[in-house]
Amino acid sequence: MFAQMKHRLAVAGIGILGCAIFPGAAYGQGYPSKPIRLIVPFSPGGGLDSVARLLGQKLSTGFGQQVVVDNRPGAGGRIGTVLVAQSAPDGYTLLVVGGSVLITAPALYPKLPYDPLKDFSHISLLASATYVLAVHPSVPVNSVKKLIALAKSKPGRLNYSSPGGGSIAHLAAELLSSMAGVKMVHIPYKGSAPGTIALISGETDLMFSNIVPVVPAIKGKRLRPLAITSLKRSPLLPDVPTMSESGLPGFQAEQFYGLLAPAGIPRNMVKRLNEEVVTVMQSPEIKNRLLGDGAQPVGSTPEEFEKLIRTEISKWRKVIKEAGIEGE
Repeated sequence: MFAQMKHRLAVAGIGILGCAIFPGAAYGQGYPSKPIRLIVPFSPGGGLDSVARLLGQKLSTGFGQQVVVDNRPGAGGRIGTVLVAQSAPDGYTLLVVGGSVLITAPALYPKLPYDPLKDFSHISLLASATYVLAVHPSVPVNSVKKLIALAKSKPGRLNYSSPGGGSIAHLAAELLSSMAGVKMVHIPYKGSAPGTIALISGETDLMFSNIVPVVPAIKGKRLRPLAITSLKRSPLLPDVPTMSESGLPGFQAEQFYGLLAPAGIPRNMVKRLNEEVVTVMQSPEIKNRLLGDGAQPVGSTPEEFEKLIRTEISKWRKVIKEAGIEGE
């Protein structure tokens, strides 16, 4: 009996030592064992919230645990983002976030209360949503090259609407101006809908718009599409070329949706989350739903997602600095 007790103690000791050397392995064992919160740092509705709810439903099934979407809007997404950054790194509080919070905010807000690279564990890029450059029918152009020629012939005469200063739509127009060497006037609106209405009514000449809301206006000939801002054409407008195909090689301006956790969660949790997310994003149901919403499902490795954030921050920081854009 004494020998058996010594053997059990020895085995227990090895287990304790293993936990000390590899704390993540024990910490993440059986994960998840309780409900998970998906923090969305914006109000319900909109593309980001839609992606989060689709993801939450599928993860609930895959994990066998409830995944609850928790909207925490405010301060342009910074309140909910900080909440996750400061949460316990236990894998039960996650962040579904768009590119503006991770990519453009560091350049727009020098005193940002979080670091998109250091304060999070990057799980996966979920999806990307393209924009379409559209003009009012009164603008006498049918291609990006002709738009650039018109803008050069009339510096400062063309104007464009956007959902607000510092938005991806705004920055896409500034990227166009920078790459083409043209000057246009920015007219910001309080949201995508007012900006789109202004374009359709002729108050503004052009806009980089989310693709889904303007498809009916394009099909009804109330707007003329010139190009798509992703590197690949959109199945919603397959005949419309990309900006890159239209004479601006490498032009890309998309809204990215990603999943993050607080920095320091165990690597095996990151792996478990990533595997489940990639499976979800590649499922036919999710693909069809997202494509119908103008988004392209992705599902990346954590390393690919982190590299994307780093690259995009650098790109947009340059555009923001050259244009003299400041956060509102």
